[in-house]
Amino acid sequence: MPLYKTITVTPSITVYIWKITENEDELADGIILTDVCEKRMSGMKSEQHRKGFLSIRHLLATAGYVDHDLYYNEFGKPFLKDGNHISITHSNVFTGIIVAGTDEVGIDIELQRDKILKIAHKFTQIEEYKTLANSDAIIRKLTVVWGAKESLYKIYSQKGLSFLHHIDVKEFGLEEGESIAEILYEGKNSSYSVDYIEFEGYTCVYAIKL
Repeated sequence: MPLYKTITVTPSITVYIWKITENEDELADGIILTDVCEKRMSGMKSEQHRKGFLSIRHLLATAGYVDHDLYYNEFGKPFLKDGNHISITHSNVFTGIIVAGTDEVGIDIELQRDKILKIAHKFTQIEEYKTLANSDAIIRKLTVVWGAKESLYKIYSQKGLSFLHHIDVKEFGLEEGESIAEILYEGKNSSYSVDYIEFEGYTCVYAIKL
C-alpha cells in the first residue's frame, strides 16, 4: 500500500498522503462506498479522478474511518460523523487528507508548474515576488501561496470569498516551511497557521485555524 507520508502535526492533528501507483481494480478492492459516493464516482469520466477518489478512501481507512463516516454539506465541504474535522485534496498521482480532533483544518496538494505564472495576478500581488532569484523559486513560492489560499478557502467555505481580496498570506522564506495567513471577509477577521512541504515536484500545504 503506497501510503506515501504521514505527518503528525500535533497529537490531535495528522496529515496522510497517498501516491497512486495502483490500477483502478486494485484500489477498489476492499472499499465499500455509500450509494451517494458510488453514484458520484460512476459519473467521473476520468480514470485518474476515480483512482484519486478511491485512494482517498484508503487514506480514510488509515485514519480509522470508512466511506460511511464521511458526508458533505451543500458547499461540498467534507465532515466526519464523529465530529472530527477533515479536509481532502487530490492532484494527479497524489492525494491527501488532514484529520483533526478540535481544530478547523484545510489541505491542498499542487503540482509545481509554469502555468501558475500566468494566473498569479488572480490570487496575489505578483510584484512582491520580483526579488526572488529565479523563475523556479517564483513558481515554488506561488504554489505555496496558492495552496495556502486553497486550504483556507476549504476551511472557511463561504460563497463570494476572494483569493485576491480576502485572503492574505504573510511573507515567508521558501525554506521556512511555515507562514501565517488571514481572512478578512464581511467585517470578520480570522487567522491561520500554514505549513508546507515539497516532494517530487509537488507542494503540500495544510492550514489550521488559530
